[in-house]
Amino acid sequence: MIENIDIQKIIPHRFPMLLIDRVVELNEGKSAVGIKNVSANEPFFQGHFPGNPIMPGVLIAESLAQLGSVLLLSMEENRDKVGVFTGIDKFKFRRQVVPGDTLRLEAEMIQYRHGMGKAAVKATVDGSVAASGEISFAVVDNKAND
Repeated sequence: MIENIDIQKIIPHRFPMLLIDRVVELNEGKSAVGIKNVSANEPFFQGHFPGNPIMPGVLIAESLAQLGSVLLLSMEENRDKVGVFTGIDKFKFRRQVVPGDTLRLEAEMIQYRHGMGKAAVKATVDGSVAASGEISFAVVDNKAND
């Protein structure tokens, strides 16, 4: 299991944009499973929507992209680099995500070549699909390491 503090050593995201609490399974370069606990204290709930809080779909997609980055950067050749979200395909939002939900995030590498990758991703709540699709990403040098 990779805890939040260790996720921060892999990807550069920090509060409020770090949207993965832990990675519970990692099959290097092949698949990953992560968890995002959705709290009523999330800053985006102040405006989306007051009195009827719903996690924005774009942030569900971003949490899946972050898990994809962890998956991509788990590969030895990509250590100390950054994964950049380059595309989203075949994405569907099927269920609202609200405070108290636990998002189970899944990513499976479909292809990876020359620093470019694509993963099939899915977010579920209690076994019910909240969102699914494909994300694309590129590996770039981490300017913070220069």
